[in-house]
Amino acid sequence: MKERNEPADKPVATSEPPSKQPYSVYTSKEKWFIVAVTGFAAVFSPLTANIYFPAIPTIATAFHKSVELINLTVTVYMIMQGVSPMIWGTMSDRWGRRPMFIGCMVVLCLSCVGLALVPTNAYWLLMVLRCLQAAGSASTIALGAGVIADIAAPAERGGYFGMWNIGPMVGPSIGPVLGGVLADHLGWRSIFWFLCISAGVCGVVMALLLPETLRAMVGNGSIPPPKAYKPLIPIIGRTSQNVDLSDRPPRRGFANPFVLFTYVDVSLLLFFNALVYAVFYGVTATISTLFQPTYPFLNETDTGLCFLAIGGGMLVGGVVNGKILDHDYQRVKRKLIRQVEADPESKIRPEDVTKEENFPIEYARLRLVPLFFGLYVAACIGYGWCLQAGVNIAGPLILQIVIGWTCMAFMNSVQTLLVDLAPMHGSAITACNNLIRCSFGAACVSVIDLILKAIGTGWTYVLLCGICVVFSPIMWILIRYGPTWRARRRAKRQAAQAAKERK
Repeated sequence: MKERNEPADKPVATSEPPSKQPYSVYTSKEKWFIVAVTGFAAVFSPLTANIYFPAIPTIATAFHKSVELINLTVTVYMIMQGVSPMIWGTMSDRWGRRPMFIGCMVVLCLSCVGLALVPTNAYWLLMVLRCLQAAGSASTIALGAGVIADIAAPAERGGYFGMWNIGPMVGPSIGPVLGGVLADHLGWRSIFWFLCISAGVCGVVMALLLPETLRAMVGNGSIPPPKAYKPLIPIIGRTSQNVDLSDRPPRRGFANPFVLFTYVDVSLLLFFNALVYAVFYGVTATISTLFQPTYPFLNETDTGLCFLAIGGGMLVGGVVNGKILDHDYQRVKRKLIRQVEADPESKIRPEDVTKEENFPIEYARLRLVPLFFGLYVAACIGYGWCLQAGVNIAGPLILQIVIGWTCMAFMNSVQTLLVDLAPMHGSAITACNNLIRCSFGAACVSVIDLILKAIGTGWTYVLLCGICVVFSPIMWILIRYGPTWRARRRAKRQAAQAAKERK
């Protein structure tokens, strides 16, 4: 399994020396355009799940089914949401980002047309189409993470991930608002027409403008991709006109994404991130059921607007934390350079401090995560007790902002580190993250109502946050032992490569 600083970053065939080749040929504006388009696509994964929630009672009536049976369509959606990125993400690491993105948008559009036209006597078809909808929408997060790994060097990756993450993390907040408004004014079928049109617009923009970024195919963007992979309007990027196509990076075979779970540091990171995400999903999934009885003056539209508080917090968290991650990377880099320059016997050159074997990427990414985690836990516990005490609605809404901000900061740091640990498998490792956190989120949602009824709102969030606190030493374990685990993988990889060359 290939990882960081491997031959995938092979020099492109230009007159410039390999060491002077930039990580990516795209300008800053071009990178931000790519991030914006892929971030917009990533919105559909949570949006198609959450926009559906306000219409569940109406759909149950229309199909003459119980709410519990309609909720099964949410369950199958979450299952497919966790599984499908493992397929699309792995294929994108082999066949390219662009065709997989466009394929996802096509599947999403067609499934939404089917859902908008589904007969109300065909409950089974509703279930099948929701699975197809998840298959088309859920994988956009894994694909987008792979694109950012392709175009952004580690020193700037945090900022791009911070902005890109706004899409998938704000989706759960704006989804119920849009769903409620559409269902109230235009009927429940309008929800799926809206999604179809939105996905169609996104797909057209990608077909026209989005370049192929897979490094195994285009290197740093200067190697022209095969004709079928080129955008219809190729104005993004600067491919070289004098490229020897024999220098094109070798195409990789399919890599089993489940192998990533054998990496101790990756597995620990995925597990702890999933715990934190499960609590966050428990907060968002119960906003309607907790706010309406606590504040009976709220109507359905008002309740939907309450989701904007946590969404606003995530917006701030994404923007601010991205800049913090890039700042921390540079801060650690400068510190290492000073140490090398101060030690005349050092065997490391100052320009080599950012190489995998020399740079403590775990410390650079996780340095402030304990602070974010502590604030997140305190805000979640305070949120639960505020709702149980029935304080002024401003109290829990303010705490929602803090929860959204700190959770976004935490998860953005984790996602960036995951891609740092396996940059040549950016989509696959993001798919693994999606699988684990969706599984944990689904498990939390399935039992949280029972826990709320058994021990009350306040103690429910004490319990959930307490579980996270018990496993919080994982953060320090990763900082302490992560470089050692990476060194062992690097040694095995180098030994395997040497053995292959001897044959």
